[in-house]
Amino acid sequence: IHQMGALDFAGGTVVHISSGVAALAAALMLGKRRGYLREPMPPHNLTLTVTGAGLLWVGWFGFNAGSALAANGLAVSAFVATHLGASAAALTWVLAEWTVTGKPTVLGAASGAVAGLVAITPASGFVGPMSSLIIGGAAGVICYLAVRMKPRFGYDDALDVVGVHAVGGIWGALA
Repeated sequence: IHQMGALDFAGGTVVHISSGVAALAAALMLGKRRGYLREPMPPHNLTLTVTGAGLLWVGWFGFNAGSALAANGLAVSAFVATHLGASAAALTWVLAEWTVTGKPTVLGAASGAVAGLVAITPASGFVGPMSSLIIGGAAGVICYLAVRMKPRFGYDDALDVVGVHAVGGIWGALA
C-alpha cells in the first residue's frame, strides 16, 4: 500500500524553504537599502565569500552524509551526491551567467555551489551520481534565473537567500 508523504533525507525541505521564505518576509518588512538599483552594491570581500562557501561545502558533507547516522554505504552515497550536486550547480550557474551577461564570476561559482548544496540535500540519500548531476545542474540555472528576477519582483535580498534557498529548496524537494 502506498502512503502519501515526501522523502527528505537530510531535512533540506524544512531548513531551506523555510529560511528562504523567512528571508523574503524579512526583506519585504525591512524594505530596500538606500540606493538599491540606483548605485552599484558589489560584495565588499570576495575572498571571504569564497572562503565561506568552501567551508560551507565541506561542512555540508557532514550534514548530508551524517544523516545516514552511520559510516556506511548510504553515507558514502550521500557524500558523493552532495559533492556532485554542488559541483554541477556551480558550473551551470557560471555558464548561465556567462551566457546572459557575457562574463562568468567567482561570486557566481560560489552562489551556484550553495544552490547545488541546497537542492541536493533532500535527495542526497536517495539518488545516484547521474541524478545528482541533473538536480545540481538544473539548480544552478534555476537559482541563477531566480536571483536575476529580484528587481522585477521589487524586493531587496542582498544575500540572494530567496533565490538560492527558497527556490533551490523547492526545486530540490520536487526533484
